[in-house]
Amino acid sequence: MVKISPPAFWYNPKARLWAALLKPFAWAVAAIARVRAQQSGWRAPVPVLCCGNISVGGTGKTTVVIDLVNRLVARGRVPHVLTRGYGGRVPDGTQVMPLSHSAADVGDEPLLLAQYCPVWVGADRAVTARRAVDAGADCLIMDDGLQNPSLDKTFSVVVVDGVVGFGNAQVLPAGPLREKVEDALPRAHALLIIGADAANIAQQGADFGLPVFSADLKQVGIPDSLRHTACVAFAGIGRPEKFFGGLRAAGLKIEETFSFPDHYAYKEHDIKHLQEQAQRLKAQLVTTPKDAMRLPESFRQSVIEVGVQLVWQDSAAPEHLLDMFLAQPA
Repeated sequence: MVKISPPAFWYNPKARLWAALLKPFAWAVAAIARVRAQQSGWRAPVPVLCCGNISVGGTGKTTVVIDLVNRLVARGRVPHVLTRGYGGRVPDGTQVMPLSHSAADVGDEPLLLAQYCPVWVGADRAVTARRAVDAGADCLIMDDGLQNPSLDKTFSVVVVDGVVGFGNAQVLPAGPLREKVEDALPRAHALLIIGADAANIAQQGADFGLPVFSADLKQVGIPDSLRHTACVAFAGIGRPEKFFGGLRAAGLKIEETFSFPDHYAYKEHDIKHLQEQAQRLKAQLVTTPKDAMRLPESFRQSVIEVGVQLVWQDSAAPEHLLDMFLAQPA
């Protein structure tokens, strides 16, 4: 079984040795990010909302995108999502077709997002944006891409996991950041904190004059039968422990957990081991909808998916955020 986690020193400000040794490389990464951020990209004729982050790993961006897409559709808008399609093999500018594409073709998150609106994949966001606009999109939502200069953003929301925040505030590989906080936040229009603000991120957003929004992730889709049986949970996402913790908080009896790298392509031996553990413990296998996209159909049928839903702490906040976004000139 593959188990992987980010370096512990990334999230421990007191563990300075490795961060100090890696700082010259971090300076180079930060410098490259700063130069890229100064480049201008294609200006789309429709508004572009970027849900991005500063750190690597899962912050909940895709869940935020789904929530905002549903709200835009309810307003009568025609949003299309642009995403990289991590690990996919189709050309830039390909529209995701769930009936004919697999996670190996387009990535797991695009398949998940395509259940809600049209989705286009590719690292060159200008290419995907042009295709989406030609196909009838009247607004575009970027799932990640804050550091991608190929497409100009109308409005950028920085999504942050409130528990881990910005870690030790160091840039890769000395820390978890893709760029320096002081370089990224001036380009943002709003900050969204997911979960308890244990890292005092709201204050940092306020220091840069950003409106700060807060939301939580709530487990959804839990069948009643699952509440009365033992479970073996597995996940290959940015922070698997967040998924496992959510299951426990929902009252499920988690006998064992297995963590995999983000976007992990499950192998036959992984599946066999998971099945063996579930059989040994007389337990039900549970995973995320994103992971389910990467499972063979024969195995997926025996696994229960438990997803998450965004719950805004202020119910008026998301509509206010969308009002700000749509008020910006395209």
